[in-house]
Amino acid sequence: MKADHQDHAKSISETSFSQEEKDKIIERQLRFQDLLINISTTYINSDLSDIDKLLEKSLKQICEFVESDRSYIFSYDFVNNTTSNTYEWCAEGIEPEIEHLQNIPIDHITHWLEAHKKGEAFFVEDVSLLPDDGEFGLKAILEPQGIKSLITIPKIKNNELIGFIGFDSVKKINKYNDKEKEILFVFANMLVNVKQRKENEDQIKEQEKKKEELLKSLSQQNVELNEYAHVVSHDLKAPLINIHTLVGWFMYDHKDKVSKEDMKPLEQALFNVEKMDFLIKGILDYSTVDRLESEDKHVDFNEMIDDVLQTVLTPSDTTITVQENLPTLFGNTWRFKQVFQNLIQNAIKYSDKDNGIIDVGYSEKPEHYEFYVKDNGMGIKADYFDKIFKVFTKLESTGASSGIGLSIVKKIITYYNGSIWLESEEGIGSTFFFTLPKS
Repeated sequence: MKADHQDHAKSISETSFSQEEKDKIIERQLRFQDLLINISTTYINSDLSDIDKLLEKSLKQICEFVESDRSYIFSYDFVNNTTSNTYEWCAEGIEPEIEHLQNIPIDHITHWLEAHKKGEAFFVEDVSLLPDDGEFGLKAILEPQGIKSLITIPKIKNNELIGFIGFDSVKKINKYNDKEKEILFVFANMLVNVKQRKENEDQIKEQEKKKEELLKSLSQQNVELNEYAHVVSHDLKAPLINIHTLVGWFMYDHKDKVSKEDMKPLEQALFNVEKMDFLIKGILDYSTVDRLESEDKHVDFNEMIDDVLQTVLTPSDTTITVQENLPTLFGNTWRFKQVFQNLIQNAIKYSDKDNGIIDVGYSEKPEHYEFYVKDNGMGIKADYFDKIFKVFTKLESTGASSGIGLSIVKKIITYYNGSIWLESEEGIGSTFFFTLPKS
């Protein structure tokens, strides 16, 4: 279709108007802009819970202002090559067409599709002047709907054509000047943005719903795992206690009848029972690090470490020195005790010097405290620095330890959003550093 059939409106600068007429046109455009600002403000402040009513109201406001009789929003479906009417507002006495305008083949509207793909409006000032171009021609589509004038504005999202808005004039021929077209383009962009915002809000709500469901599921699993860990611990420890007791009684009752050589397998059995007991306790401690039910409180680290040293079996040839005036932190006493108890026991266990020395202290940083446990033991190879914090990893297979102690320490430090690392030199000793936030 030729351009002169599509757009007969002239810009203000091209038409000869009196000053009074020019003032009226300018005043109308200003009111049009104010209306658009008002609609935009409504979109911004709305929670979009009922976006259908919001869009239909704005279609009504714009349609009435431009003195058209029917306004609508269409969506393009380029996969199926169709277009469908998704929203419509009709003035009183105007028949709605939305039900008849679903999945319309886009080859029936090639005229305005070509304009829309170029990002341009498609305007027909007088439908009666359109050429008679067959059953599926533009005139044959518009005239049965009683349309005298029509304008459609493309909707562009991320440089992609997704649909259009349109205004039908049924009662009279309608004209649109260039300024009015520009304002209608702004309105089309507003519709795209509000729909995008609605889609984003729906996605966020769906993600929040899934997140809540996941957290609820994880919480339930944590409870079940906690209960399972305690049940398994109890069920495993009970027979171990019986085995240990029975073997111990047998050894005591037959100490004068059985040779030391024959006692060795029984001693090995007791050793393995104790090793299994340590392992079960370690697994239980590890599983409950982040599921403690006791309330947090302000913990005086001076008193807390004194309590730890009362429970740690310290050899007579080992000296433990603790820095004075340690800080007070908010948290769980059991967790903090587990950290220092495991690090100190680890330092004692891997001491190879006649005079073992263990130092416990800290330094204050702007946002956290940096603690350390230093020893003069056998040291650790650099290759093991990362491995030793993994569950069941031990530097040597001797002894009854579970290999979980440092894993528990790391899990607790991570729980408090801290970090842990070590410096070590073989034959010289090791220093474990870890941080705990001040708040």
